[in-house]
Amino acid sequence: MPANRERAPEQRTPEQRSPEPGPKGRAVRLVDQNGRPLGPRAVATRRRLLLATEVLLDERRMREVSVVEIARRAGTSPATFYQYFKDVEEATLELAREAAARVHEALEPLRGDWRGPQGLDAARALVESFVRRWDEHHAVLLFTNVAAEQGDRRFRKVRTQAMHPLVDALAAKVRETRSGGERLHPVAAAAALAAILERLAAYHEELEALGVERHDLVETVAHMLHETVTGKAAS
Repeated sequence: MPANRERAPEQRTPEQRSPEPGPKGRAVRLVDQNGRPLGPRAVATRRRLLLATEVLLDERRMREVSVVEIARRAGTSPATFYQYFKDVEEATLELAREAAARVHEALEPLRGDWRGPQGLDAARALVESFVRRWDEHHAVLLFTNVAAEQGDRRFRKVRTQAMHPLVDALAAKVRETRSGGERLHPVAAAAALAAILERLAAYHEELEALGVERHDLVETVAHMLHETVTGKAAS
């Protein structure tokens, strides 16, 4: 696992990550495979299983991750795993949903005014937040994208739920900061910026192997974002 990730999954505890985020951070009611609501102990067990799944996905490919190994890492049994998830892919889908539900946390830099010097600082903060997001959930987010591109409707829906808030926020910022009459469609520009941001955040470690330092990546993408959003090159 790359050493420069912000926090390795095995270092996270149930207290450090919200166990059941819903849309915009609202809690959702958890149930088992038979639809029965989960009590506190069952919620904690389910959380351990999800954390163990994410750790193993960071270490190896999906097809190499078994329910037996997940259960062993979580300190429980395969039978217990099947009380909450149908298979490893369903547990991964739940992790993807949790990551998508938290994407709004990375959009805070888009809430301020991007005009003037503070705008470039906000763009840097936005890029940094997405790089950290990918560092923290790299295996899950990468599998989500691959599965979505291969036509899995469940993972495509999750990816759309994660990307739409970013596109909407960037489009709103373009409308706010650029004058009318320009040949730049806010949504098209926002979608292009979101794609660049996500792709470079996902593969920044590969770029670092080519000599592109993390700081250089953040600075370059931040300038691209700021100039496209505002129509002005930052000094």
